[in-house]
Parts: sequence; structure tokens; C-alpha cells
Amino acid sequence: MSYIEFKGISKFYGENEVLQKLDLSIKKGELITLLGPSGCGKSTLLRCLAGLETVSNGSILLDGKDITNMDTTKRQIGMVFQKYSLFPNMTVKENIAFGLKVMKVNKVEIEEKTKKMIELVGLEGRENHYPRQLSGGQQQRVALARAIVTEPKVLLLDEPLSAIDALLRKKLQDQIRSIVKELGITTIFVTHDQDEAMVMSDRVYLFNNGNIEQCGTPVEMYTHPKTHFAARFMGNYNIIESTKFNSLTKNNFKSEFIAIRPEVIEISPEIFADNMENSVTFKTKITDTMSHGNVLRYTLETENGVKLKSEVLFRSFRLYDIGQELYVTIEKKNCLEIDK
Repeated sequence: MSYIEFKGISKFYGENEVLQKLDLSIKKGELITLLGPSGCGKSTLLRCLAGLETVSNGSILLDGKDITNMDTTKRQIGMVFQKYSLFPNMTVKENIAFGLKVMKVNKVEIEEKTKKMIELVGLEGRENHYPRQLSGGQQQRVALARAIVTEPKVLLLDEPLSAIDALLRKKLQDQIRSIVKELGITTIFVTHDQDEAMVMSDRVYLFNNGNIEQCGTPVEMYTHPKTHFAARFMGNYNIIESTKFNSLTKNNFKSEFIAIRPEVIEISPEIFADNMENSVTFKTKITDTMSHGNVLRYTLETENGVKLKSEVLFRSFRLYDIGQELYVTIEKKNCLEIDK
């Protein structure tokens, strides 16, 4: 049964329709990511759930109750923004305890819950520090603790890691997922970073111009994109017009486009003799190379102008040179038929 339901949600700013009759459901305890480029409507939907924006049409249900027009303070929703908005004149402990004091929780319980939350987010020893004395990652954890100490029904995270450096960001992704899963809080995370969505989510909703383009588990989204937009956004797919690909490979794919992940393209100076029935093979030439950590990306081009990216593990004994001619082999099951 759905714990959160968005039914036919539309949102207009003047004549601009930011959300277009969206239907979306979330189970209790799930960690859902709303993914998409800037301006696609993902943060607007989050703010509608929190009550910070009113919907133009449709309804929002939380735990079976219609909260569409409910006052923000009564929705029992915690939220962490990109800017953490910590109180500069309050210590870590005071910032975390603030919501409990507003709720008029007794002092003993406030002390117990605040202490537990400080331990959970790993800020022991910094209870009496002020925000200016903390790193960006520590401030983020204070904001997270402040949002969940009140035991909200839902936790909303609106791009809370976008201002943090890459290395710390990866660590915090793991920490946030671990914490919300341990507490069993239904969580909605908003990001424009597909790698972040893959790491954080039970399920991903991919947004495009106010619509849900596709939804599924991270693995489903990455391995089986259904549209041109999803393939481009989720996996850096090579997308080739089927007419060109059929001409190149002597096949008869029926869709408008063929999508191929860079890492499934095998390249070699010789044709692979094995499994020819279930693969496509054609000749290419290397036009560029680029290293990405432990991965080497080759740009390839065929005689009829098809360009491909191929990614292989960076092995010094398997390097090829720009201008070198190679054979490409791709299993047919990895040639995904998609439409625009």
C-alpha cells in the first residue's frame, strides 16, 4: 500500500505549467530520488508535499490522509535544503534540539533525543561548537539531525550535498542512506546527479519538463532506459539512428534509435570469432582518448560517420593509439531499441 500518493498534480506559475498532472506513489520506508535537470519540476513537487507551495490541481495523500491543503506545521515533515540554514547563535546541540523545544517536549526527553541524534550523525565532542566552527559536511549532518530528531513521517532532502566537495559527498551519501534506513524514515531525495541517485535510492523517478519520464530501481533505470532522454541522462549511452546502425551492421532493428552503453563495447585489432551469431561487429578508427580515473574512454568513428564512446579499464598492456583501426563487437542483447 502507498504511504505517499500524488494524484494528478499540476502546478502553474502564471501560464507556465511546471508540473503536468503527475501521479506518483511511495511505499513506507522507501528512499526515493527525484532526478532530473534544473527546472524540470522535482523541487517544486517536494515543496508541494511540504506545504511550501500550493498545488494548482490534484491531491496529496500521506498515510491515507489528504494533506493537500493542510497547514505546513501539521504535516509532520522534516526537510533539509541545499542551504542548511542553521542558527548561527546556537550550538550544535541547541540547533538539533530546536524543533523539540518548539513542540514543547519535556527537558529530559529533549536531552535524551538530542544526545542520541548527535551520536547517530557522528558529532560527539562537537556538541558545543557553533556552525562557524564546523566544516560543510559537519553542518550538513547537524541539519539532518535537526530534521529527523522530531521523528517526522517523511524526510525531504532537496539537493543537500550539492555544495560539498566530491570526496566528502560520496561519504555523506553512504551515511545519509544508512541513517534513514536504520530509522525507517520514508525519504525523498532530490538531485540532478545520476551517480548520486544510483547510490542513494531504492527507486528513481526521472523528471523531464514537468513529467515523469521513467521510474524504476537504479539498476533498471541504468540498464533499460525507455526513451532517448532517459538513455542520455542515466548512462551516457551511445544513441545511434537505427537506419545508420542497420546499414553498418546488416541488421534490421525496428525502433527509431539504438542505445548502447560505452562499457559493453568491446574493441580489438582482430575480429572476435566467438558468439558471432549473437553479436554485431564492424570496423572503426580511434579519433580521441580520455582517461577517467581507472577507466579509459575511446572515441570511435566508422566509415559511414557513426561516432561511439567505448570505455575500458585502464590497463597499460591494452592501450590503443589515435588513428588506429579496430573492430567493434557488441552483443545484440546490449543494443537497446528505444524511441524518441
